[in-house]
Amino acid sequence: MNAQPQLIDTHAHLACFHQRGELAAVLERAHAAGVVQIVTVGTEPEDWRLYREIAPQCGNRVAYTVGLHPTSVDENWEAAVAQLPGYFEGAGAAVGLGECGLDRFHLPKDDPGAAERTFALQLSAFRAQLQLAKRVRVPLVVHARGAFAETVAEIDASGIEWSRVVFHCFSEGADEMRTLSSRGGRGSFTGIVTYKNAGNVRAALLAQGLPRLMIETDSPYLPPEPHRGKVNEPAHVALTAARAAQELGLPLAELAATTTANARAFYGLPEV
Repeated sequence: MNAQPQLIDTHAHLACFHQRGELAAVLERAHAAGVVQIVTVGTEPEDWRLYREIAPQCGNRVAYTVGLHPTSVDENWEAAVAQLPGYFEGAGAAVGLGECGLDRFHLPKDDPGAAERTFALQLSAFRAQLQLAKRVRVPLVVHARGAFAETVAEIDASGIEWSRVVFHCFSEGADEMRTLSSRGGRGSFTGIVTYKNAGNVRAALLAQGLPRLMIETDSPYLPPEPHRGKVNEPAHVALTAARAAQELGLPLAELAATTTANARAFYGLPEV
């Protein structure tokens, strides 16, 4: 009997499961599905503190990142970002900075002035985090929704090493993926690749290919088929892996081995 492929969910939000008292069960289901490690991704100071506490309790099965998500940015962003350097020091340090970036999708729709003021704050917070990631030399987890070109331009201007950059939940097309690949960056893919109307995302998957590929759930969001409309969780990354292997014309075992190795190299994760 063939061994079950080992997978890494490179982007999940475990805070919601912790708050519901479901984290232990979620981790057990993930393990049963072959998910040997999870990177839980910080978006604001409250979950940064939580992840620093719970990650060591999970051994090497859970690592975490810290970053100020663009929709968490407000007038007090500087005080939040000032806390970030401490998470990259000592035992149990964060393995990456993010998710951070730019988001035009969630800007105020009925007040153009407020929208531009909010986006200006996002730009300032993103630039500060880019400089921090460059200084402490950690991987950067990028959120770019409705602002792909602007996000790329900011990373270019920062001088950060593109090999340390991942655009998570990649939902653009092949041309945008080629933009990242030409710079040495990468995208990671969610359950969106299983959606009937996501041909552009599957085209981007093919454009990137296997060598830099990472997969994720972005749980509790974006569950793959046949779980669409339900709460997503790390165990479901196995469904995304299976569809990605199908699209790339590869055996699942090969895709799992490569994406797992890619994730460990990108984040510096130990083998388990």
